[in-house]
Amino acid sequence: MNKLLPRNEHPVERIVRIGAGAGLVGAAALGAVPAWGYVGAVPLLTGLLGSCPVYTLLGFSTCPVRQTQS
Repeated sequence: MNKLLPRNEHPVERIVRIGAGAGLVGAAALGAVPAWGYVGAVPLLTGLLGSCPVYTLLGFSTCPVRQTQS
């Protein structure tokens, strides 16, 4: 899982993605927004996984760097 889905999202970013994704999916399910609101599944899933495929492709990460122990 480390190479395929590396953790590359900051914990606060994950919370925002989960909230926004769940809000969009919920609004689409209730009919408040058009069906494209189900696009909210993307940030919801990436937030739950903690890994963004676009970040991986670009070599970008917002995840805090962990100190290695010697």
